Amino acid sequence: MTDALRVQYEAYPYPSRDPVDEDRRLVTGSPSRLDQLNHYVFGGRLDFTAPLRVLVAGGGTGDATIMLGQQLRDAGVPAEIVCLDLSGTALEIAGARSRRRGLTGIGFHRASLLDLEPAGWGRFDYIDCCGVLHHLEDPAAGLSALASVLAPGGGIGLMVYAPYGRNGVYPLQDALRTLCADLAIGERVALARRLVRQLPPGNGLRNNPHLGDHLASDAGLYDLLLHSRDRAFTVPELAALVGACGLALTALIEPALYEPASYIRDPQLLKRLEGLPWLERAAWAEQVGGVLAKHIAYLVRPGDVARAVAGPADGEAVPVLCDLDGKALASGLRPGAVLDATLSGLTLALPLPRLAGPLLARIDGRTNLAALHGSLMVLDRGLTWETFRRQFDALHALLNGIGKLYLRWPGLKGPGQGRTGPAGIGAGDGV
Repeated sequence: MTDALRVQYEAYPYPSRDPVDEDRRLVTGSPSRLDQLNHYVFGGRLDFTAPLRVLVAGGGTGDATIMLGQQLRDAGVPAEIVCLDLSGTALEIAGARSRRRGLTGIGFHRASLLDLEPAGWGRFDYIDCCGVLHHLEDPAAGLSALASVLAPGGGIGLMVYAPYGRNGVYPLQDALRTLCADLAIGERVALARRLVRQLPPGNGLRNNPHLGDHLASDAGLYDLLLHSRDRAFTVPELAALVGACGLALTALIEPALYEPASYIRDPQLLKRLEGLPWLERAAWAEQVGGVLAKHIAYLVRPGDVARAVAGPADGEAVPVLCDLDGKALASGLRPGAVLDATLSGLTLALPLPRLAGPLLARIDGRTNLAALHGSLMVLDRGLTWETFRRQFDALHALLNGIGKLYLRWPGLKGPGQGRTGPAGIGAGDGV
């Protein structure tokens, strides 16, 4: 990274966080939610009792590191997390957040992801890289560096900017360069705030409902509008980047946002898209939807794609709800009900299958499908396994599409756990 980026993140560590807030909330999101990454990287077969090495590359003030650390501890996974960032100020905040929660097994290090392999960091089962590659002069060099330290059978959770949901950002960045080129960093923020208050009614950013960082904090404003380097990737551009680095996409999050039927209801139009490969459908949905300000993706090596995504479900599979109270939702559901879900400002009407209510009331993250079928047979002795599976598969397709339902197989070994890093780089090192 350039000196300009170092100066920015030392002065305005991003995102803006106060360690005291750890007492009242855990910041969560994608990528790197534990059940989500298990579903899309390890095929739902991660062994929660085996050691896991995790790298957070460009961890900033610690959102992904703290989320992973807390969720791995809660799940009882013996893990080592290595968090790298170039900003000492950001790492100090991340470390304070970790100490506030009493998390252990996390090492914070001021270092560049471009120096991973020469520095001897070892191999990692899972790598989080959120909001970094689009700020690099050569994003492919950054992703290749991550791939070079990825353990066999491991995967990467990635976030990069997407163009269409960032309407108004890049013209305003150019306009602010004209205004601020000769100003000190703090003066740039003050002048940018004055401009934001004066934006005319037709300005793209003023009318963009998908972005609000510039209104929330100085760090958010600088990162969005005054950044010295950022670029956005379309779906085809992201796929090309991933492929060029010897990796493959397993998922784009949330899947429903990349499905044309989420935006278009006309069957004649949708029929024209039948048979398109997944990524071509996703690219079309991105163009038409216009809501995506970022792409969240999971990556593995091409030879691991077939086993990386969880499914199809069998009797041993355990369904896991994410940020959804199944019992509370089920209490108000009748057969034929429609669930309204909002993603990136897009409201989806999801027609639930007949057994959605009884299923949701019984999904607890511990009970497998065979046991769920048995419990429903108490209500309906004629409920065959085939009918049950059709009902569950329909529910899973809807709720997985909006990030609310994943699959896990208990007691199975995940690939590649248990490696350790070189001496002096393991858990416990700090800023």
